[in-house]
Amino acid sequence: MNIEKKLSEKIIEAFQSLYGGTIDNVTFEKTSSDFKGDLTFVVFNYLKLSKKSPEVTANEIGTYLIQNLTEVSDFNAVKGFLNITINDFFWLNYFNSINGKAIPFDSAPPNPSTIMVEYSSPNTNKPLHLGHVRNNLLGYSVAEILKATGNHVIKTNIVNDRGIHICKSMLAWQKWGNGETPESTGMKGDHLVGKYYVVFDKQYKSQITELKSEGLSEEQAIANSPLMKEAQQMLLDWENNNADVRKLWTMMNGWVYKGFESTYKMMGVDFDKIYYESNTYLLGKNIIEEGLKKDILKRRADNSVYIDLTADGLDEKTLLRGDGTSVYITQDLGTAVQRADEDHFNKLIYTVGNEQDYHFKVLFLILKKLGYEWADGLFHLSYGMVELPEGKMKSREGTVVDADELMQEMINTAAATTKELGKATDLTNDELEKLYRTIGLGALKYFMLKIDPKKKMLFNPAESIDFNGNTAPFIQFNYVRIQALLRKAKEGSSDFADIDLVKQNVELLPKEKELIIKLYNFNTTLNQAAKEYSPALIANYVYDLAKEYSQYYHEIPILKEELKDLMLFRLQLSKTIGFTIKKSMNLLGIDVPERM
Repeated sequence: MNIEKKLSEKIIEAFQSLYGGTIDNVTFEKTSSDFKGDLTFVVFNYLKLSKKSPEVTANEIGTYLIQNLTEVSDFNAVKGFLNITINDFFWLNYFNSINGKAIPFDSAPPNPSTIMVEYSSPNTNKPLHLGHVRNNLLGYSVAEILKATGNHVIKTNIVNDRGIHICKSMLAWQKWGNGETPESTGMKGDHLVGKYYVVFDKQYKSQITELKSEGLSEEQAIANSPLMKEAQQMLLDWENNNADVRKLWTMMNGWVYKGFESTYKMMGVDFDKIYYESNTYLLGKNIIEEGLKKDILKRRADNSVYIDLTADGLDEKTLLRGDGTSVYITQDLGTAVQRADEDHFNKLIYTVGNEQDYHFKVLFLILKKLGYEWADGLFHLSYGMVELPEGKMKSREGTVVDADELMQEMINTAAATTKELGKATDLTNDELEKLYRTIGLGALKYFMLKIDPKKKMLFNPAESIDFNGNTAPFIQFNYVRIQALLRKAKEGSSDFADIDLVKQNVELLPKEKELIIKLYNFNTTLNQAAKEYSPALIANYVYDLAKEYSQYYHEIPILKEELKDLMLFRLQLSKTIGFTIKKSMNLLGIDVPERM
């Protein structure tokens, strides 16, 4: 029951009948609130065919639609904008097809795509922080949206579990840890390891300051730092499979993995496949050898391997050092090829911040030049950084906003706000704890996802927990309001049997028509969100739906309506809106409470 498709067919027919020509790619816009109408067709691109003015063309097409399509009840032409009004019969007939049920997702495509979505990608030298929160929530929601549109989705994570940064934490713990463990300190393992990453940085800076006081320059002090030399030696020992270093590495990474698992569980995200850099960092070397044989890659005099991308507006990129060791992009080349071989994806989406835009341009171009056809399916979901009112975060200085602490703070704030507003007074303690978690984490997720991914965002916890405005608590409250309304209706023994709304001749109020149109647009919004990889479209859709329903609830009597058929229709409309709010929020990874 797609009105756009019917309109498109009739408009194409109208141009053939009226002007003797064929058009295609008919598209519609939502009619401006300044004019009457539901959909707008813009005629400017077709005036060569009609050979008439924009207004005359729009009027003639509108008249043809009135005469030949029963669903069109009225139109108005403003210059070249044809504003089309769809009659209530169509909207009632559409609502009758769902009538109090959840709106079904559009039918899955006959040949669904396999799409891999990579997100999280943490380092094992520190706990997850605010930046990781946006990354995880964005990647998870995009995966859920793609899944809902009929794709086979593989959620994946690559853990950066090796490198100099890991050795810094290991060395600091070895020197100053005194055998501390998560059990002996009561700290989460990732927090404990992160503590020693900060300790290393403080000791390192202190050492640099001391060396400079002895007369060394900044560069000389850095080059002669005994602590950094020890960390670099530890990395070499790790790469050479030194038993003691590997044992320490396994133990401390084990602490971190357990900590990550707890954070992911609280955050509500999961993965189908997890890769570890320690297993993948050497994968690209064979690919580089093949590139050398094909003369796509070049070797310098110092034996390093590079590719010249200057003709493509980029630069020369080193892919292998002169001593044969790999660089970061070496691993990315190998991992991409491994994933293509294992999962035969149609698209691979990397959810990574926009500071890595250049890296992915280079990576994708190299893979294309190496002849991998699937490289056309690689996409960098580049998102803006999260900043705080006081500025950027710095991991080495220990000034990051910890993800665990942030989530707990949101839960605590939700509890305080709920109590202050006098809500949820009839729930048990267990129900209250669950409610505070649902509201607090929902507020965090929604605030992160309602903003276009490409934009930088300023995170304000207090603003996100507000029960009014464009927030999750406002949306959740309206869902709860609907559930309370339905419970009250059942207690009053109202008949919930499905009714044929068209036969009952229910006359739609403007607000009811508007709400049904919003329900009708759910799948259009979902498909657009999948196309643009933007949960923000779903977030703002569900907010608009909740806001319109809130106004409707306050303005229009539902249970007090004397006409039974009309009351039942309004209950069914409320019920369907509740289903749609819940489904939309779930696509964002957000739960909705049944009571508040």
